[in-house]
Amino acid sequence: MKSTPELDAAIGYLKSPLAIRARAENVLSVGLVDGLEHFTIELGRLGAVADRVAAVTRAAYPDLDIPVHGRINHFRAGGVDRAAWIETALAPRRADIEARSWIELVVISVLLDAGAGDHWRYQEDGGRAYARSEGLAVASLHVFSEGLFSSDPKDPFRADAAALAHLDVDRLAQAFQVTATNPLVGLEGRADLLRKLGETVAASPDVFPGARVGGLLDTMFARTPVVTGLAGGTGSGAAISAPDLLRLLLDAFGPIWPGRIELAGQNLGDTWRHPAAGGEGPTAGLAPFHKLSQWLAYSLFEPIERSGLRVTQPGALTGLPEYRNGGLLVDLGVLVPKHADVLGKIHKPGAEIIVEWRALTVALLDRVADLVRERLGKTAEELPLARILEGGTWAAGRAVAAELRPGGGPPIQIESDGTVF
Repeated sequence: MKSTPELDAAIGYLKSPLAIRARAENVLSVGLVDGLEHFTIELGRLGAVADRVAAVTRAAYPDLDIPVHGRINHFRAGGVDRAAWIETALAPRRADIEARSWIELVVISVLLDAGAGDHWRYQEDGGRAYARSEGLAVASLHVFSEGLFSSDPKDPFRADAAALAHLDVDRLAQAFQVTATNPLVGLEGRADLLRKLGETVAASPDVFPGARVGGLLDTMFARTPVVTGLAGGTGSGAAISAPDLLRLLLDAFGPIWPGRIELAGQNLGDTWRHPAAGGEGPTAGLAPFHKLSQWLAYSLFEPIERSGLRVTQPGALTGLPEYRNGGLLVDLGVLVPKHADVLGKIHKPGAEIIVEWRALTVALLDRVADLVRERLGKTAEELPLARILEGGTWAAGRAVAAELRPGGGPPIQIESDGTVF
């Protein structure tokens, strides 16, 4: 299929939060008249979900001063402020150079954050062992600071094309303490993703100047108006909207994702087929999610703003369709499986069951957010979705899973390749 202005516009639409929400709402509308194959929807159970989320949020943040749902929060797992370690190490640098290093740390950590599986643990020197997302965060922070992703021995706090493109899976396994008895799901997929990142950074100097992942900051500044003093890391009235940030990330990192659905030679990334997704023309039936890219966008809010560039419209991004948020809806009875295969089999990320589950999760999280705000007495401006996720739905999903299943795994099993969840 050849590229045309109309097709390019349609592809651009699939890379927008608007499309993610619209296609998810299409699936939900079919579900509300019991027209889906795999789930029944019990909207009457949303109140129970909101009650649980509000309770978890108040317990964790009594003053309701909730951070954005970003990766840097996980660097403080176990009450240890490892983010402060990085700040101290980077303090002598200029603000813009410091921001580039933060961007690189966050990008690497998020790309390594696909589900770890039920059995993997990371044992921190002199500390405790961490599992799942916190374990991956703690491990990636230590591995980053040790220079695995830098080709300059004098500057370990960086991620550049040369080091990433030649990343050895055995070195990554050793750094993440992977053994036969401590397996990490999707290790090869993670290593391949980072190697492709290195190749993409090297091949795109206009997007990643200096052949560094953090060069993305220069591109952000170049695409925003009224910028002054980049060398000092300050902007004057400079801002990037969250949807524009997501589009930049999808375009910049598009080549790293494994081959999936393509249109006009463009890899659509975390986009899948579902008969209820709606749409027309060549994008009909396609449901975009861009989970890792949205998670990355949320996670980059803080590093970007360290540079003096403001992030606007943070509420435009969607809820994240992953197994904690989606699992909460299944575990508390909002999404009811219609047949035994939903819970009884292991599914690939592109399976219709998983696409349906994820689309319903996106649509229903907006409704949960409204109910949580009512319970906490906050407006959408005071408590945007990015903070409800952190407060929040993700934590509540984990807590409920731990109550219901040994090991706290999700209710629906996914065959992860390390690049989606």
